[in-house]
Amino acid sequence: MRFSCERDSILKEISIAQEIISSRNALSILSNVLLEAEGDILLIRATDLKVSFETRIPVEVHEAGKTTTFCEKLSGILKTLPSGEIEFSEQEGERFIIAPRFKKIDFRLKTMAADKYPEVQRADEDAFFEVPQKEFNQMISQTIFAVSDDETRYFMNGVYLENSEGNLLMVATDGKRLAYIRKDTGTELPDFSPVIIPPKILSLVKKLSSGEGMLSMALTEKHVFMEFDNQKISSALIEGTFPNYQRVIPENQEHSLTVNRNELNEALRRVSLMVERSRRVYVELSENLMVLRSDESDLGTAREEIPCDFSGPETVIALNFTYLSDPLRVISAEEILVQFTETTRAISINAVPEEDYFHIVMPMNLNE
Repeated sequence: MRFSCERDSILKEISIAQEIISSRNALSILSNVLLEAEGDILLIRATDLKVSFETRIPVEVHEAGKTTTFCEKLSGILKTLPSGEIEFSEQEGERFIIAPRFKKIDFRLKTMAADKYPEVQRADEDAFFEVPQKEFNQMISQTIFAVSDDETRYFMNGVYLENSEGNLLMVATDGKRLAYIRKDTGTELPDFSPVIIPPKILSLVKKLSSGEGMLSMALTEKHVFMEFDNQKISSALIEGTFPNYQRVIPENQEHSLTVNRNELNEALRRVSLMVERSRRVYVELSENLMVLRSDESDLGTAREEIPCDFSGPETVIALNFTYLSDPLRVISAEEILVQFTETTRAISINAVPEEDYFHIVMPMNLNE
């Protein structure tokens, strides 16, 4: 095998492949990236057996062939080289040679036979359906941060996806907060059973997709497949039963307030500087006024007042500040609507005017 291409065109794809590959598989075939050159196209594939990545880039193929080589070292080598044309070749099936044409240097990496590389899962072409990249990325942004990292509750370690009366619905929760979005994609969705998608593949989609055009998706009993631009990504689904999220969503809230999102976000950022391990901030509400304050600690305390539109009873609510700041980061509206009934029950956070998403946060104990 021998091919040449510009360093910048291959570096991006090899860097993505390195993100897929598990560091726990060092010096095994799973630490390698598969490279296959044929017909002026280079196929690049990486997998950790759960998540797989595949892409194709144009190159100048001098001799067709395929091999696998240690991805981390290949990525590191490419990053140290300046931009310019590089020739890649395999010598006698044992060494993968990287030789820049603009420097008198070559690197020689050990290889493993391509026929030992794991096969990736495939979906039938007729199983794919399309959704706009822009809308799908918005759905990821509104939910992924609320995924639980508690591995003992593995069924909450991903984002729940379902076809809700022809609309695409995503929900994520860690048991103390919930993120919900239901979007009309403008495309015809097939009937499919609800699934739980690992955040790793969703993060990759968000990072790699252009945000323009369509994303093709297929769902099988145990896998999800996504194709967009020149990328193909697949992942094993998370097995288990997702919690009944509808039970968490309040039907009615007695009190509400509106506040400028940016003012609240900036005040929260400053007050949280004085918050310690508990991550607790206090939100004090009175007539058209919101006060954010931290606990008194050995370091000191912080307190900031911001105006709001509120006419309910004087109230104090304790919140994990990250559970409030995360939704503020992804809501784009200038004003937000906060609704609650009691200081110990779920709080709703919406955009003003209301969008197709909302966030639910459980308060902390005032006396902890």
